[in-house]
Amino acid sequence: MWLLYAVGSSFFAGITSILAKCGIRKTDSDVATAIRTCVVLSFSWLLVSLTGAYRGIGQISRSTLLFLILSGLATGGSWLCYFHALQKGDINKVVPIDKSSTILTILLALIFFHEGMSLKKGAAVILIALGTFLMITKKESDAANADSGQKSWLIYAVLSAVFASLTAILGKIGISGIDSNLGTAIRTTVVLFMAWIMVFAKSKASELRGISRQEMFFICLSGLATGASWLCYYHALREGPASVVVPIDKLSILVTIAFSRIVFREKLTKKSAAGLGLLTLGTLMMI
Repeated sequence: MWLLYAVGSSFFAGITSILAKCGIRKTDSDVATAIRTCVVLSFSWLLVSLTGAYRGIGQISRSTLLFLILSGLATGGSWLCYFHALQKGDINKVVPIDKSSTILTILLALIFFHEGMSLKKGAAVILIALGTFLMITKKESDAANADSGQKSWLIYAVLSAVFASLTAILGKIGISGIDSNLGTAIRTTVVLFMAWIMVFAKSKASELRGISRQEMFFICLSGLATGASWLCYYHALREGPASVVVPIDKLSILVTIAFSRIVFREKLTKKSAAGLGLLTLGTLMMI
């Protein structure tokens, strides 16, 4: 059963971007992020309740809480940038950049935690970097037609990857000594406050009334997909080996690419397909 849960985690993580893209065609990405965070938050605390992790709340030290809050702020920054990039750019190009946060995470772990860099891990990093580059490189004709406004997605996608890497590093420090599910719930609570502060600070609260039922439906579905992915991921890790579960979850990019072809008719060029192959191989080598 753990293998089915691992595949389920990858599937739900993969369709999250598709559902979110459907929900932000006209809806502002910041508003959509704030709404879906409400759904994700309910799932994260449900997981804490199911595992009994809430018993450890009173044992959280000030330093651990500080790093959890910082990790939450980084997560919020990553989500806001990621969905803004999704709104402006193609899924086939935004998602690979987001997944490439693995590279920066490894480098930061090497600096802060002195984690070794084996030959195999180094080769995996090179493959992921090369694969990402091939996937985001446009044809000359496409580049000539793209204006500066359309190129802004790249900046937000890169920022999303940077914040995601900081989330992993700060989160690793923050969850030392406490249950990881409780740490995730606390981080998500911080994200919720951050997302809604952004909405009100930018005077976008009035846009809530203008969201169509269809887009609201897809925004909530994307939050449910994230929650379902977390639940499946937890069950898979509890029953199966992490060395297999984690790479399967990372391969959610294959699900995203497949659905982007079906839903948005986004096609992969030969160069992009080769890049996807290298990225997938690099991810599998991280086992």
